[in-house]
Amino acid sequence: MTTATDRVLLAYKRIAEVDRPEVWIALRDEADVLAEAAGLDESLPLYGTVLAVKDNIDVAGLPTTAACPEFARTPDVDATVVGRLRAAGALVLGKTNLDQFATGLVGTRSPYGAVRHAHDPEKISGGSSSGSATAVALGIVDIALGTDTAGSGRVPAAFASLVGIKPTLGLVPNTGVVPACVDYDAVTVFAADIATATAAMAIMIGADTADPRSRAWPATVPLSAPPRPRVAVPRAEDLVALCPEYTEAFELTVAGLDAAGIDHEIVDISMLLDAAVLLYDGAIVAQRYAAVGEFLEGAPDGADPTVSRIVMGAKDPAAHAYVDDLSTLLAAKAYAASILDGLDGLLLPTTTEHPTIAAVQADPLGINRRLGTFTNFCNLLDMAAVAVPGARTTVGEPFGVMVVGPAFTDQVLLDIGAAVADQDTAVLVQDGVDVLVVGAHLRGFPLNGQLVERGARFLGEVSTSADYRLVDLGTTPPKPGLVRSGSAAIAGELYRMAPAHLGTFLAALPAPMGLGPVTLSDGREVVGFMCAVDAAEAGTDITEFGGWRAYTANRGV
Repeated sequence: MTTATDRVLLAYKRIAEVDRPEVWIALRDEADVLAEAAGLDESLPLYGTVLAVKDNIDVAGLPTTAACPEFARTPDVDATVVGRLRAAGALVLGKTNLDQFATGLVGTRSPYGAVRHAHDPEKISGGSSSGSATAVALGIVDIALGTDTAGSGRVPAAFASLVGIKPTLGLVPNTGVVPACVDYDAVTVFAADIATATAAMAIMIGADTADPRSRAWPATVPLSAPPRPRVAVPRAEDLVALCPEYTEAFELTVAGLDAAGIDHEIVDISMLLDAAVLLYDGAIVAQRYAAVGEFLEGAPDGADPTVSRIVMGAKDPAAHAYVDDLSTLLAAKAYAASILDGLDGLLLPTTTEHPTIAAVQADPLGINRRLGTFTNFCNLLDMAAVAVPGARTTVGEPFGVMVVGPAFTDQVLLDIGAAVADQDTAVLVQDGVDVLVVGAHLRGFPLNGQLVERGARFLGEVSTSADYRLVDLGTTPPKPGLVRSGSAAIAGELYRMAPAHLGTFLAALPAPMGLGPVTLSDGREVVGFMCAVDAAEAGTDITEFGGWRAYTANRGV
């Protein structure tokens, strides 16, 4: 087993090997991190996980600069999300560089230097979470925190072949985070794979009374994508912003959906692309002035000129224009819901091209605007997204895609993203009720669709303790009854279901079926299908088969 101390030593060794000082704004002393590692409890879920934190997120004892030296302050407490990760065993290595005040998608707008791409130093790393993504891509850290207002937790992931999870707004509290557009900011996580990113994100999520915009999972949260999801894909005319190499890579990714177990249909996303423009070119940009405009009015020496131009320009929009923009966004949100009705997500290219640093310096606003073509609308419309690697370009360069969906569909998007990227998925939503099914709701049987339509998550095949018997109730369609008055273990399947869906599931059960406590072979007690004793007495005992699947296979039912 690799100890936390071993992992920290490897991280600092890697820092020396890659020699990328522009990745960091503040780096902790190695001895301090080693001392913290030595005291960690090995049972913690993130034991020894090395973490980098974007420098607009507070870490106690380290300056928070937001990439502007004159803005620096040193907090006494961690941001809520950092505190949660540290409590779970993560070790903060340092604070990473960013586009100043999280304004940009390029990673070049910082007095601490442009963050070069991890494997092609002439190209941009992508921003604003440039340092965080690059720290993961260089193999220095296991996970890194970013923020995403316009796409900053997704665009750098695409350039570096990483996973970037941008959760539903409010699921991860922003307490201790320097705001960019306060209503549309989300703390994100980067990792090399979905499992690692999800493990961190699951710990980050949870309402915080100190953040009035924080939210919890609703009682109806879907806990799984269906066995064969259906996604929307944009029309060719909605993809004209893509460079030729990215166009071909996206076509290859879409062509591979069927083999990945995903169906797709083409939709018109032009209204969403129009809404995306409002983040920088509409009155919504006034939120950036509200965040740091007064500070930049003083013209600090360390202010990036492009960032200052954007933020100071955000002082001008009239209040009625802001109201008009909000109305436009509501209409676009309703349209997004309509085109995704009956579908499980929207598959998009994450960004349009991979420019060089020199090209961005020559055209800092134009290229930045293009890079956010497909990402900018997401938070404006209260949508979640997962960025994953797609098919590589014909010259072997990274290309990224993202799966986007309505608020609180985060788990569904993770499952689809894992299938697209050919990775193992992971459980993000820990809430729910575990339900045992033993008959017609098993996979491949007639009523399994009732679980699928409620977003229930298949957890695996299980069996009861040796205290049960199973009977064929003689119904149409055929179904069994489980009774706690026997001496055998009965095979079944375990699902996790959102609490509110459990109620509708119970209401749909025909007599004599019901739900009650069932003990599994490992001692856990879960909710399971039971039937009335009198109905069981009238049925045919089939306990000897050990389960409904074996019985029906034997009888040809």
